[in-house]
Amino acid sequence: MTTTVTTSRHIVLTGATGQIAPLVVRHLAAHHRITLASRTARTTTQRPGVTHVACDYDAPDSLVDAFVGADALFVVTNDPTRPEHDRNIVRAAAEASVGHIVKLSAAAVHDSAAQDLVTQWQRGNEEGIRASGIPWTMIQPRLFMSHALAWASSIRRAGVTYALHPHSRNACIAPEDIAEASARVLGDGKHHFQSYQLTGPQSLTAHEQSAVLAELLGRPIVCRELSRAEAHASYSRRYSPAMADALVDGAERQLAGAKARTTNTVEQLTGRPATTFAEWAAGHKDRFA
Repeated sequence: MTTTVTTSRHIVLTGATGQIAPLVVRHLAAHHRITLASRTARTTTQRPGVTHVACDYDAPDSLVDAFVGADALFVVTNDPTRPEHDRNIVRAAAEASVGHIVKLSAAAVHDSAAQDLVTQWQRGNEEGIRASGIPWTMIQPRLFMSHALAWASSIRRAGVTYALHPHSRNACIAPEDIAEASARVLGDGKHHFQSYQLTGPQSLTAHEQSAVLAELLGRPIVCRELSRAEAHASYSRRYSPAMADALVDGAERQLAGAKARTTNTVEQLTGRPATTFAEWAAGHKDRFA
């Protein structure tokens, strides 16, 4: 008779108030000890056995306290104007003797033509982790399908979506797929020193996404093209000028075909096909209706 030994790990996740970390928790086995780290120690994740701790990316000592004893650390940061946050996280991980770092990065790091703020920031983050001496795994997704939620209000109000270069293609991916793939590699030595480019199963245009949403909602939806200036103005209402520049530059690279390639990495890591945009949208229909 064969006995299966289940190894329990202590897994710490940063970015606990963001989109991905709480989804990762859903895919981690119940026997793992899980710590969610955020500035406030308040998150929406209420799973039993999950500990919530407050830490400050500007205060390395608080990070060390949060990371001590971690077999694996999932790193999510979101401010390219504060690269010291990632440096502090890596420094604290080394001091706390973290066993494995899994970094949520971006597929654009492989594109030599991508020299925008966000991509250079992610490259720098990856370089710092590789130089740390800690075993690492890079998760490098394409555009999150959830970016389509930015259209929800205009769809409800006027049946309209907006995009710069709406006929350009992006192999966008469901956040849930990113989370499941990340959960599969956390603390697993088979994935040490590996980089995984994650995409959805299709390369879609904004026009095609809009058509999927129109069929799902049972109403006409028109996709209107934004000029470069209009897109930049729209981004600037939500982000810094440098971030708006980066997003517009990314759209130009998408127009050139840089974001169209698909991979089967989600299926390799999870054992199931990647989620289609239609499947993802159906699961979030209430957000658009």
